Amino acid sequence: MASTANDKEKSSLCFFSSYSFSSFYREIKPSSLLPRIRFVVFVLLCYVLWLRLLFFSFPLGSSSSSTSYSAAAAGHRHHQLSRSPETCDPDIAPFYIHTIHPRFNAALVRRCLSRLACCDVCPSVGHLGLGRPLLRLPDAADAADAVRGTAWYATHPSTAEMLFHARVQRHPCRTMDPEAAVLFYVPFYAGLHVAANFRQANHTRRDALALDLAAHLSSLPIFRRRAGRDHFLAVGRASRDFMRSPAGPDMGANRLLLLPEVANMTVLTVERHPWEGHNQFGIPYPSYFHPRTAADVAEWQAELRRLGTTHLFAFVGGVGSDPEKADIRTSILSQCRMSDRCLPVECKPGRHKCNDPELIMDVMRRADFCLQPPGESFTRRSTFDSVLAGCIPVFFSEHTAHTQYRWYLPSRPAEWSVMLDPSQRDQIEDELARIPRAEVGRMREAVIGSPGESGPFIINIETNDR
Repeated sequence: MASTANDKEKSSLCFFSSYSFSSFYREIKPSSLLPRIRFVVFVLLCYVLWLRLLFFSFPLGSSSSSTSYSAAAAGHRHHQLSRSPETCDPDIAPFYIHTIHPRFNAALVRRCLSRLACCDVCPSVGHLGLGRPLLRLPDAADAADAVRGTAWYATHPSTAEMLFHARVQRHPCRTMDPEAAVLFYVPFYAGLHVAANFRQANHTRRDALALDLAAHLSSLPIFRRRAGRDHFLAVGRASRDFMRSPAGPDMGANRLLLLPEVANMTVLTVERHPWEGHNQFGIPYPSYFHPRTAADVAEWQAELRRLGTTHLFAFVGGVGSDPEKADIRTSILSQCRMSDRCLPVECKPGRHKCNDPELIMDVMRRADFCLQPPGESFTRRSTFDSVLAGCIPVFFSEHTAHTQYRWYLPSRPAEWSVMLDPSQRDQIEDELARIPRAEVGRMREAVIGSPGESGPFIINIETNDR
């Protein structure tokens, strides 16, 4: 499939190529729905994710829906939309949202709100997963000029599934008639369930809700019609948290993604399994910035350019518990502490610095480069925080971003990021200092975004031709 030459020049995450669904369908086998799901969900994400180019506000789904929880419980406040599509784009297939029992979503949110100490995500489920509103843009250096408003929230990375659900509930291509739908979304808050049951030693209890969902879906004629191949989930945690194997370590995971019913579905996840994720597709972690208007975006771009940078590189993170990844992180922290050109923020259990959005953004926006070594898993929400702060990400593994988010990342990583191979990791400062300042400036501009265009890199990300 190819878009026009002009589309290729101007293609971006939320500006669609002129595909025709009729011609698209002719290009694939009638029995194969995965390519169709990939394309349609990609386009759907342009409306419904936190990337915001179409300036959705934060609407609650229909109050009559059994999957919606009360606005009061969620701490939701209504906002006026700056721009909202009223009709479905003919190039986007209609989709249906399954009405499932509240215990699969709304009840999990209510449980979180009533047990805030249960897990780290629970204090952040308010505002439909956006979390606590921040009073100003994170500019600790010049609070007098800070831009006040509600574009910034203390959003937890695990609330991606809630944000996704909130958007699709009012999407113009949603159909209430399952017979008219091409795709089917199952609004299971699998990540919230995992978080609440991470310490559950009894595997039967830990897996129970996932098994109940699979049993419910398999009882539906519309699911059995294509064995779930036209259905999809969105989960807010790494896929490994849903892939517990008897042969592997426990790590608090359940078996959701290994169930036969789910194996045929498409799974949108903030981290796909690099080797076993045949039906998994990476979607970006939500960050703190949720602009409602183009002015919000332009204002933040201007703020980043006005402030500039003061240090060569920064690292926000800790050593972690994974022995394989601890060595590189220990080395990074040591190198950062020894350099007056590095800004370190060390994360340790019991310390709250790494949960402070203002501190994190202030540190990252002051550095040219932000180090992104793998953490407890390959990916890091910090990658998206860094590009939001105008900080060029420095990777140590291709699985941190390049193999994860192919729907979103530009095809030429060297224009917006740095990859350090093992031989370069003991002299990080020297390696980064070798990059010419003019090249650093071009890379930083690629991350921030051009003035007058569609927004910073985290909001408008060039797509690969597919």
